[in-house]
Amino acid sequence: MSSIALENKREQGTEPDGDIGCCGCVLLGISILMLILFFPFSLICSIKIVQEYERAVIFRLGRVKQGGAVGPGIFFLFPCVDSFRSVDLRTFSYEIPPQEILTKDSVTVAVDAVFYARVFDPTKSIINVSDAQSSTKLLAATTLRNILGTKALTEVLSDREHISNTMEETLDAATHPWGVKVERVELKDVRLPVQMQRAMAAEAESTREARAKVIAAEGEMKASRALKEAADIMSDSPSALQLRYLQTLNSIAAEKNSTIIFPVPIDLLAAFAKKK
Repeated sequence: MSSIALENKREQGTEPDGDIGCCGCVLLGISILMLILFFPFSLICSIKIVQEYERAVIFRLGRVKQGGAVGPGIFFLFPCVDSFRSVDLRTFSYEIPPQEILTKDSVTVAVDAVFYARVFDPTKSIINVSDAQSSTKLLAATTLRNILGTKALTEVLSDREHISNTMEETLDAATHPWGVKVERVELKDVRLPVQMQRAMAAEAESTREARAKVIAAEGEMKASRALKEAADIMSDSPSALQLRYLQTLNSIAAEKNSTIIFPVPIDLLAAFAKKK
């Protein structure tokens, strides 16, 4: 084995079993002797079982045994020289408590989130960090505050998916040396101060009212333009004006009114005007 490869093994705590030294060899021999002398009772302490969703990291005289994690199923330990720690490989979830965050535009909001992660390298999760799950949870809360602190309020409210993806990538890169894979991050709720909620509601109401007024004005403009065009057409065609007059009388009669007021015909008014 080259010196570079050996150094890498030592940095990871996975130095080969042959490098345990003279004392280690003596202790290993004593362990084997005890195993033989007290057989089969020694098997009770030597045979271990890990579940399908678990892996066992074996330590021999304080060093990670060569070959990495073992399992699932049965594995064997030498008494007194071997120990192990089991690691759960199932996906775990954690709800990040509401974090008081000051956004880029100086608005204080309370944001909570949830993330899902799993251990993909049991050996790294044991030797590189004291508690992989707890460390990932603390890092997630800090990352949430750091990322949202660079965003404006409008971005936080409208671009939550992008923020979740950015947080997932950042967390995954940071936890990779711990043997943890961050699978998903989701923002749950963004709570604004009461004054800010009222201000935003008033702004939205004003916007809706302004839009309604614009639509009403456009409708009146179109109706006025249509009336003007109709008046121009009727002024050029007396028969059309007379037809409209008869339609109006018919509408009045259909309403069953007890009193009907007939408008003075325009032709009659024109005749009086000529006599004068």
